Amino acid sequence: MQKTVVLNAVGLTPSLIGEHTPRLRAFRDAGRLAHVGPVLPAVTTTVQSTYLTGKWPTAHGVVGNGWYFRDECEVKFWRQSNHLVQAPKIWDVARQQDPTGRFTCANLFWWYAMYSSADYTVTPRPMYPSDGRKLPDVWTHPPELRESLQRKHGQFPLFKFWGPATDVAATDWIAKAAMEVEQAYDPTLTLVYLPHLDYVLQRVGPDLRDPRVIADLKQLDAVCGTLIEFFQLRRASVVVLSEYGITPVSRPVHLNRVLREKGLVTVREELVRELLDAGESKAFAVADHQVAHVYVNDRTKLDEVRRLVESTPGVERVLDDAGKREHHLDHDRSGELVAVADKDSWFTYYYWLDDARAPDFARTVDIHRKPGYDPAELFIDPALTAPKVKIAATLARRKLGFRSLLEVIPLDATVVKGSHGRRPDNPDDGAMVMTQRKELLPNSDLDPTEVFDLMLAHLA
Repeated sequence: MQKTVVLNAVGLTPSLIGEHTPRLRAFRDAGRLAHVGPVLPAVTTTVQSTYLTGKWPTAHGVVGNGWYFRDECEVKFWRQSNHLVQAPKIWDVARQQDPTGRFTCANLFWWYAMYSSADYTVTPRPMYPSDGRKLPDVWTHPPELRESLQRKHGQFPLFKFWGPATDVAATDWIAKAAMEVEQAYDPTLTLVYLPHLDYVLQRVGPDLRDPRVIADLKQLDAVCGTLIEFFQLRRASVVVLSEYGITPVSRPVHLNRVLREKGLVTVREELVRELLDAGESKAFAVADHQVAHVYVNDRTKLDEVRRLVESTPGVERVLDDAGKREHHLDHDRSGELVAVADKDSWFTYYYWLDDARAPDFARTVDIHRKPGYDPAELFIDPALTAPKVKIAATLARRKLGFRSLLEVIPLDATVVKGSHGRRPDNPDDGAMVMTQRKELLPNSDLDPTEVFDLMLAHLA
């Protein structure tokens, strides 16, 4: 099989490739670019699972970055086991098609990486000691790869990968790890996740006049250029793609607050704080960027919930069973209804009506306990007068063995200026794929399920 490398440059769109990305522009001009149609929701794990299986969410079951686990009555985000994906991955199919039996695959940070049949894997996996700390680390297969990578390239910079301190360091570490795995194992297919552009576009929106966007585009271009050169020298076909485009937004929509005010959301009080009680609620929403899955435990309330959500400002449409089938989202994990925001809006997970009653994790970076996605985790609360002093003092207490919350994340969702999840109005602002093997990309538009076929064609 032909050695193939797929670089997933998150947030990259045709409209962003230009003067600030000379190496990506040169790659495009030497080959061909196609628009990739949207997946609903256009979010990380759903899109990646669609690309890697060639199936819609209806079949692979990854309906979002998180969903309501009905058997446990809990909302869970950012799970990592590959067993949650209900369809074979591309490396399973390619391995069966390889007549030599020598096919191998390396997965660098594409999601649901743990316990898969990929031959080589690197994925973020923090350590959580019982004293409340969160320590940067990775999970690898084979296990000895973990020590090798962090010995040569330093500890994985987890806090540069997500949170208010994000920068290019995490993307650069992943790129170095990909080159290290290539030299050590020579895999047939290498998948590389490059998240850097995602951060600035959610913070400030996709404004090419903003110097912060320009700076991050240049940094991503440098990393991509280095990887393209490295892998081409090793006679690999390189594919550059993205999962979605990020569009400007100005209005956060608090669906759970709307449902709570009508007596549909139930909360449980713990230490004067409020926690969403999903199993006891008649209905609640699991927010994921510009899409929200609405679960209706009391089916007699279904029509009421639908009317309520449809009438909420910022909601563009609500999908019922027929709508979910139309958008390839008719899976039990999707909930009874799916709300889609208008182009200027996005959904928060907020369910409390008084910030003083917000749960203790609301003002922290905590991607697992929050019952929804929270892009405010990319910001330091502007209301803090000396945030660096607060952070330093909190970290010092933790090193001394004291449990301490790092409460620096704002509860003002209007700080977020970019989001994604819905179908973009302009294809140039959406997902794309580029390759220099023009004969394999004869059309200028692809369905997202066809990305799977394109990768297989490169391998063949």
